[in-house]
Amino acid sequence: MIPAVRRTGLLCALTATAALLPAAPAPAAPPPPALHFGACPDSVPAPPAPERVECGRLSVPLDRSHPHGKHLDIAVSRVRASGPASERRGVLLVNPGGPGGSGLPYAVTKRAKLPEQVRRSYDVIGFDPRGTGASAPANCGPMGGLFDSPGQDPVPTGRAAEQAYLDGLRRTADDCAQHVKDALPHLSTTETARDMDSIREALGERRIGYLGVSYGSYLGAAYAAQFPQRVGRMVLDSVVGPEEWYDFDLLQSRAMVRQRAVFFAWAARHEKRFGLGADGTAVRTAYQRVRDGLAERPVDGFGAAEFDRTVYRALGRTERWAGLADGLRTYLRDGATGPLRPAEPFDGPASRTYEAANRTVKCADGPAPSPARVVADIRRMRRLDPQPVLTGMEASVCAYWHHRPAHATPLGSPDAPPVLLIASEHDPVTPIEGARALQRRLPGSRLVSLHDDYSHGVFASRGNGCVDGTAAAYLTDGTVPRADVHCTGPGLPTP
Repeated sequence: MIPAVRRTGLLCALTATAALLPAAPAPAAPPPPALHFGACPDSVPAPPAPERVECGRLSVPLDRSHPHGKHLDIAVSRVRASGPASERRGVLLVNPGGPGGSGLPYAVTKRAKLPEQVRRSYDVIGFDPRGTGASAPANCGPMGGLFDSPGQDPVPTGRAAEQAYLDGLRRTADDCAQHVKDALPHLSTTETARDMDSIREALGERRIGYLGVSYGSYLGAAYAAQFPQRVGRMVLDSVVGPEEWYDFDLLQSRAMVRQRAVFFAWAARHEKRFGLGADGTAVRTAYQRVRDGLAERPVDGFGAAEFDRTVYRALGRTERWAGLADGLRTYLRDGATGPLRPAEPFDGPASRTYEAANRTVKCADGPAPSPARVVADIRRMRRLDPQPVLTGMEASVCAYWHHRPAHATPLGSPDAPPVLLIASEHDPVTPIEGARALQRRLPGSRLVSLHDDYSHGVFASRGNGCVDGTAAAYLTDGTVPRADVHCTGPGLPTP
């Protein structure tokens, strides 16, 4: 045993020695992710010379709670700012929507439509979100027969049809669980927002500019919720509201019914051009004859499900209305479906990836409905209109999903800088009510409304000088309007 005096002396000596030793170095911060650019795949178009697009891949953890576990590659594209360094404002990440849409070509295709001062000011960055395009694309196999041709009628009538509809949802959920496997919980908007921040870090930027359209607005709001201090100038166009996905799908389905009534009245006003009837009721009758005929006797695999997908797509952009009306007339005249068919087959590789990623992301993002609620809401929609358009009800499959998220995706933040939201007054795909609701989660933000407009996608899309000028000034000069902005739209088209 050491005597007390010696113990005290030894303790003082050790203390003095410790004071002279250099402090242990702090743990080194992990190096920023590596992103090296080179040639792009053929799916990315080349911009006009002298500009060029370059592509790279960024490795990120599948599950960020296990950073040293399995990784996946995020495909990234870049077109540099065309102006001098004195005009540069940083990077502008862009996303075209979905969930499920490929964003790699968007750095070229969307940039080409942006106002010149925006192109001069920003490196435009596209990327395929995880589970899409070239970023570990999701694969759900047969998806419960979704790609069968003809497909199952998406509007079930009667208990037997309703049960068959639920069985299809269950099979889809089972197929996704079987094929997506351990990635199922991680193909989410929250994780994609974290991937965006990894892209920011790899590019060496303190903040990012961002332009998100449709689902891209939801993704931007999720980024703002997680990283408000890293938001630069953010434009959210055709805004998805902050509802849970299933509730959003219901709102959209009701908006589609309203939009279709506008289409019927529009086609009637141009009866000489389309020959479908002189009033909205007559056009609706013609429409129903087409759908009933295809449901009873599909034409080369084109039946009720395929018809509803065509209608759903057409109602979202008024420039597609004439093609839809022509397709109805052609079928009624000679039974042909050529004008109603999509340019790309629904069961092609890109479509299969989109549909798989769409369901996987929606079901990873928040709570799910019960099967009983799904049936009750279908019945409620049919009371609203006996022939609703339910093609966009993708989140119904979450009723049987194998992964159940603990909470909804956080969206928006009071700590984010002012954001510019843009919405078309009568957009049926993302109803304007969603933009107003999200604005309340982003204090200080401004809403630019395009009145008398019926289409999805506004900024650098509708050719509206009021919208484009407001957004360009915000992005390049940081000009936040004093109040919400109201722009005059083009109204309905003349065929």
